[in-house]
Amino acid sequence: MPGYSSFIMGKAKAATKSDGKNAGEGQSPNEKNEKNPPEEQVAGILHPETPLVEDERDFSLRPRTLREFVGQTAMKDNLAVFIAAAKGRQESLDHLFLTGPPGLGKTTLAQVVAHELETDFKVTSAPALDKPKDLAGILTTVTEKTVFFIDEIHRLKPTIEEMLYIAMEDYELDWIIGQGPSARTIRIPIPSFTLVGATTKAGNVSSPLVSRFGITCRFSFYEQPEIEAIIRRSAGILKIAIEDDAAALLGVSARGTPRVANRLLRRMRDFAQVLGAASITRQVVEEGLKRLEIDALGLEKHDREILRIIIERYHGGPVGAETLAISVGEVVDTLEDYYEPYLIQSGLLQRTSRGRLVTDLAYKHLGLARSQSDTHEANGFLF
Repeated sequence: MPGYSSFIMGKAKAATKSDGKNAGEGQSPNEKNEKNPPEEQVAGILHPETPLVEDERDFSLRPRTLREFVGQTAMKDNLAVFIAAAKGRQESLDHLFLTGPPGLGKTTLAQVVAHELETDFKVTSAPALDKPKDLAGILTTVTEKTVFFIDEIHRLKPTIEEMLYIAMEDYELDWIIGQGPSARTIRIPIPSFTLVGATTKAGNVSSPLVSRFGITCRFSFYEQPEIEAIIRRSAGILKIAIEDDAAALLGVSARGTPRVANRLLRRMRDFAQVLGAASITRQVVEEGLKRLEIDALGLEKHDREILRIIIERYHGGPVGAETLAISVGEVVDTLEDYYEPYLIQSGLLQRTSRGRLVTDLAYKHLGLARSQSDTHEANGFLF
C-alpha cells in the first residue's frame, strides 16, 4: 500500500522532528484551536479531563487524581512513586498492565495516570483494532509521553500484537512497502509513549506481551469501608445527602465493586426523589433494594437463581460450567466473569475439578435445608 505508507512516513516525520519538539509546542491554546480541531473531535484522542464517549454519564463520578482514587492503597502508593520518578527524569512512564474483575476502576486508573503525568490520553479497545494499519494510524499520531490505553487487551489479534512488541520496546513500527519480490521493510520511529493494557482475563494474554509491561497492577474487590467512602464521595458529587447507615447498607449490597455502588446510588437517588425524601435514608435504601430484588449480601435475582438451580436440579453439585450456563440461560464467559467471582468470594460457591458446588452458607442464605442426597453428592458419594 504505497499511498498509506507515504502517509505513515509523513506522520512519523512530523511527530519526530530533528529539534525534538512536538508539533504545536510554543503555541497558545487559542492558536492551536484555530489551526486544529479540538482533540475531542479527533477519533481516538482525548485529554485526561475529557470524558470517554461511552462513559459520559459516569465521568462526573470518576476520580481525576490518585488522591481522589479510593482503595487499592498499596498499588496506588507504588504508582505514585513510579509517576513521580518518570516526571522527575522527564521520561514516559513504563508500560502498565492492569488486571482484575470488571468494574473495579481499570479505565479510571488509566485516566488518572494520564492526568498525573499531564499528558494526552488515547483510548481504544482490542476488538476495534482489526488490521495493522489501525494500530499504525494511532501510534504515528501520538505525542511524546502519551498514555495509550487498550481495553480488553487479551483480545488482540496476533498480527497486531506482534506489531505492538517492537513499538513497546524500540518505539518503532515495522512496515512493508510494495508487494512480491520488490517488497521491503522499513522501520518508522514513533515518540515514546506509555501503553496501558487492561484485561479481565490475564491468563488469556500471551506471555511475550505480558513480559513487555514494566508495571503490573492487580485489582482486588474493595473492602466495606472503601465502598462506603466511594458512595459518600459520589453522593456529594451528585448533590444528594445520604445517611451513614444508608451508605453502609448500600456498601454491603455493592458486591465490593465501585461501578455497582455508583449504579445503586443513582437508583436510590431516583427512589428518594419519587418518594419525596430529602435525602437517601436507610428506609429508602431498604425499599429500593427490595424493588430491585437485591438481598443483604448484594445478590441479584439471577445470582440466587444460579444457586437454586445447582441445589434443586443437581443436588448441590458438582455441575460443569457449560451445563450450568445452559441451565441458567447464559453463556459460559458471562457466568465465569460476572456471576461466579462474587459468589465464590462470598463463600457461596466453590469451583472444583469436578464442577461447581454450593456451600452450606448458600443453603443457609436461601433458607433451604440440605437433603441426604445433597450431602452424599457434596462428599463425593453417588449412593
